[in-house]
Amino acid sequence: MNVLFDNRQDEIYIDDVITELIKKSIREVIDEEKLDENIMISVSFVDDEEIRTLNRDFRNVDSSTDVLSFPIDDEFQLDERILGDVVINTKRVIEQAEEFGHSNERELSYLTVHSILHLLGYDHEDEEDKSLMRSKEKIVMDRMKLYR
Repeated sequence: MNVLFDNRQDEIYIDDVITELIKKSIREVIDEEKLDENIMISVSFVDDEEIRTLNRDFRNVDSSTDVLSFPIDDEFQLDERILGDVVINTKRVIEQAEEFGHSNERELSYLTVHSILHLLGYDHEDEEDKSLMRSKEKIVMDRMKLYR
């Protein structure tokens, strides 16, 4: 598994502990979905302004959000399957962790799991899809022993 990190914010200090947590979160989703670990994903940590711009430019939603997922339709067979890009708003990580009464690490892990599921085609547009996606999130977070 190849995870590329890009840190473009200063709200949360991104160290090896954080990057290993992100990798573990991705690995748990990959294991749950029974996928080959020969994958590549990029994870970017950004501020509120940058994610708002991305949300506006790519989704036509002019507001901030906590995480964005950009799946890549990998029509070319490379050595690794490229799943796509995850963009995490660290300001929202801090706010949501406080709101839900858990750690920034738990929130980072949850947003990573949520986003990887999006890269794999899950969504929450209707109640049935939302229920399935929430169930997958819960399985992975329980396996990681990261509870709300």
